[in-house]
Amino acid sequence: MQNSYQLLLHNLKNGRKTLFVTHCGPDGITKTVHDGNFPAAWAGMYGREPALLVDRHDDEITVAEFFIPKPRMIILGAGHIAAPLAAMGTMLNFDVVIFDDRPSFANRSRFPDAHEIICDYFDSMTQRITIRHNDYIAIVTRGHKHDLQCLNALLKIDVPCYIGMIGSSRRVGIVRRQMLAEGYAAEDLKRLHAPIGIDIGAVTPEEIAVSIVAEMIQEKRQRPAVKSGLTAGWCEGGFTDMGLLEWLAGESDEKAAIITVLSVKGSTPRGVGAKMGVLENGRIVGSIGGGCAEADVVKDARRIIRDGGYCCKLIDMTDSAEENGMVCGGVMEVLIEASR
Repeated sequence: MQNSYQLLLHNLKNGRKTLFVTHCGPDGITKTVHDGNFPAAWAGMYGREPALLVDRHDDEITVAEFFIPKPRMIILGAGHIAAPLAAMGTMLNFDVVIFDDRPSFANRSRFPDAHEIICDYFDSMTQRITIRHNDYIAIVTRGHKHDLQCLNALLKIDVPCYIGMIGSSRRVGIVRRQMLAEGYAAEDLKRLHAPIGIDIGAVTPEEIAVSIVAEMIQEKRQRPAVKSGLTAGWCEGGFTDMGLLEWLAGESDEKAAIITVLSVKGSTPRGVGAKMGVLENGRIVGSIGGGCAEADVVKDARRIIRDGGYCCKLIDMTDSAEENGMVCGGVMEVLIEASR
């Protein structure tokens, strides 16, 4: 039988939003996974950005985390810009998907770290890739014809977070006029970032890749739910280090303590939802910010590993920040729980 972490990992790898509920009380720690029919108490979390909510009652605490799959960077076209763009996407924790119709370009030797590489005709792109809400798509094909094929297919799907298309202002203007002539409304074309990327005067493929990634990050951070403070879960924290979730979903009998950031006040190194694992052998997987933030919980984590159970702890970094000249000096509340 799959454990709760195995179910969560399976859901995320298969593109399913998942509500993950941890209940800590006198009778122990229980975890439940919901990927469709959410309990009424947490139903309001569905449809919003990944979030973490806490319910406290006497000596019990329930933590509900709403996870979305890891964001993907889909690069349509595997030319010179795609290579540095894919490398930066991987560094920024995107699952990078490469799509091109040329085997000599769409291959593992050019994109060793890509999550997926698809070699097929551009007009079959939406048949080969199921576009998700948290996809960031860069159209950087080798020609005007292929740009139009991709754009025409994507504008029919009201899903992706970001669609950007390479090209000069003149070329982009031609594409916009052609799309309007084909019946697309001006409102539809407002979703398109073209010319792609923030204008930083980029010239080289690497510089252009930086401008594209910067615009994707800007779009991600300025989305309404992020502005409202709902920045927990996958995007800001959670299992951004897949190694921790994969370890928890594995068959190891080794004990560990899992630390989850429940709330923050002031300037803190990581946001609500960030996770870290302290393993019985002393290894640390993931991060809640490094430095004094982590050092302060390791002692309690080792006690939890030894004795089991859970505890909540406040980490006040204001004094140490002043003494050491640190940038972050806020207060974090964390939940420390036994994983086995």
